[in-house]
Amino acid sequence: MSTLLSSGLSRVRSVLPERAELAAMARRPRRDLLAGLTVAIVALPLALGFGISSGMGAEAGLATAVIAGAVAAVFGGSGLQVSGPTGAMTVVLVPIVHQHGASGVLTVGVLAGLLLVALALGRAGKYMALVPAPVIEGFTIGIACVIGLQQVPAALGVPVPEGDKVIVVAWRAAADFVAHPQWWAVAIAVAVALLMLAGARIRPAFPFSLVAVVVATVAAELGGLPVSRIGDLPAGLPSPSLSFLDLSALPSLLAPAVAVAALAALESLLSAAVADGMSVNHRHDPDRELFGQGLANLAAPLFGGVPATGAIARTAVNVRSGAGSRLAALAHAGILAVIVYTAAGLVSRIPLAALAGVLLATSIRMVEAGSVKAMIRATRGDAAVLVLTAVATVALDLVQAVILGLIVAGALALRAVARDVRLDEVPIRPDLSGDHTDEEHALLAEHIVAYRLDGPLFFAAAHRFLLELSEVAAVSVVILRMSRVTAVDASGALVLGDAIRRLEHRGVTVYVSGIRDGHHQPLRALGVIARLDEAGRVFATTPEAISAARDRLHHAGVLTAASRDVVPG
Repeated sequence: MSTLLSSGLSRVRSVLPERAELAAMARRPRRDLLAGLTVAIVALPLALGFGISSGMGAEAGLATAVIAGAVAAVFGGSGLQVSGPTGAMTVVLVPIVHQHGASGVLTVGVLAGLLLVALALGRAGKYMALVPAPVIEGFTIGIACVIGLQQVPAALGVPVPEGDKVIVVAWRAAADFVAHPQWWAVAIAVAVALLMLAGARIRPAFPFSLVAVVVATVAAELGGLPVSRIGDLPAGLPSPSLSFLDLSALPSLLAPAVAVAALAALESLLSAAVADGMSVNHRHDPDRELFGQGLANLAAPLFGGVPATGAIARTAVNVRSGAGSRLAALAHAGILAVIVYTAAGLVSRIPLAALAGVLLATSIRMVEAGSVKAMIRATRGDAAVLVLTAVATVALDLVQAVILGLIVAGALALRAVARDVRLDEVPIRPDLSGDHTDEEHALLAEHIVAYRLDGPLFFAAAHRFLLELSEVAAVSVVILRMSRVTAVDASGALVLGDAIRRLEHRGVTVYVSGIRDGHHQPLRALGVIARLDEAGRVFATTPEAISAARDRLHHAGVLTAASRDVVPG
């Protein structure tokens, strides 16, 4: 018991912040504070927009950026990561809001936080890197499409129609716009989006999103434009509370919580990897990153915030702005908190169409055209997985799309591995020191054939192996060389046993050589080699098997005594 407790405490300590990392915050505070200010300026319109798009309101987006951003900055596994509400999470939250309301979203956030902490303590961070690149690229494209479709009602200046599917909602919004056009809203959304996209090409690090939102807000105020605005915001964060928890609804919220936790883990670790690639000597700890995101998602709902993840765009801005420690991300959260407490009235005047323009531009910038083209050109399988995942994200939902993409990618990978399994006939050649006649060599080759198995012998390739081995011509002895078999599963072992029985039924004696230590267990457990072992036909090396086969044929009178010294080719 004490050993288990000690191991648990050691695991917890391994995901807590280290003193050296916290001390690094004091090395270059001015540079980190400036980077934090830049990120806060970029994050403000995104936090507002994603909060509204999720259905929880602008105040929920701001609370998430402040609370989750601060907690993840301290406890996360990346010193350069910036966390908060993201577009990908918004896609998952919208159906939860429709089905369970605001309390359901907050409860899901807490459950997801607990799951992320459990994943961190279970050291699951390293497994997130196993998601294939086409799946990630595909759901990124799908998310970008969904985010863009979510902005259609606000960009057209019409109320959000009823519906769970973004395509249906966008179509109904377009129909409402045709009936009652709101051209000022369209003009604002398009102008903001174009300014952001054009500005990003000129100066990527400059916060054109905030500039565009400020200009649009001023124009709407001075011109008295008839456009919808964010509306009243509370001057500050609400007091922490657990009153939203509904224990009776937990069973129905477990599946959404798993989806949120999976997305938070995947997107956060992907964002942290991007930060590593942009920096020189920085490397993130995946388990600590999951732990930090778990705590962030436990804390944010207490203040009315939505589930959060590491944000790739804000993290990239943070790195490009010269951030060197966690102080930058922490400063970003602090600056947003100051805005929440001092400028709520000004923020409430921002037109919804302006935020729609920000998110439209963000969705366009999410898709890296060069990366998509390269992946589509790589292989047909990669292209199929990418397109399937993207379409499923829009038509179904993100979690189902990722699962479908993983299944298809896994099936394609198994097919590729199965194709690598080979059954090659190996020539039997005489030892150079032996004195054999051509007739003896021909007689030896006529009666003994050796086959070398290369690659994994598992369910995806086993039946092809059986068909190939069943076509062996009429010989007296078959030697199966298994030293190059990389893996054996139950299906492969059973098929191997079936092939051996078929050969013996035809009067062919089978010898096996070179079985690796790790492969004896499935072969013995399924009774594949027990009978051969008892008959003395299982050998460690191929020369031993050939020698035994030669002796057998010699005693049967097939070979002469001169044919004693042969080794495999």
